[in-house]
Amino acid sequence: METVNKSLGKILKDARELKQISLRELEIQSGISNAYLSQLENDKIKKPSANTLYRLSELFNMNFDDLMVTAGIVEKKKDSTVQTGSFAFSSAMGDLTDEERDKIIEYLKFLRHQTKK
Repeated sequence: METVNKSLGKILKDARELKQISLRELEIQSGISNAYLSQLENDKIKKPSANTLYRLSELFNMNFDDLMVTAGIVEKKKDSTVQTGSFAFSSAMGDLTDEERDKIIEYLKFLRHQTKK
């Protein structure tokens, strides 16, 4: 599974789960309704507003441009180094492949789930 092929909803859901917050908590923090957030995560809303993406990018420490490209609101520049759907920490981790990045995300979710028990 490559990060660049992930849907906007999957990227946002992964980010929320990594932060270990519920949709209700995200609603409180973002001011975006729980129902709307759920529809975003389930890819029922394909092109949210730039304002919505900006709020989420700030809360999840994600690159706003990445989310805009992933949502199809703007096109990725040919000479851009922006990786669609990448997380803010990816640049700090060096030359990870998309597969390595996805495995790290899944492992973090696993670890955080284990610590809740």
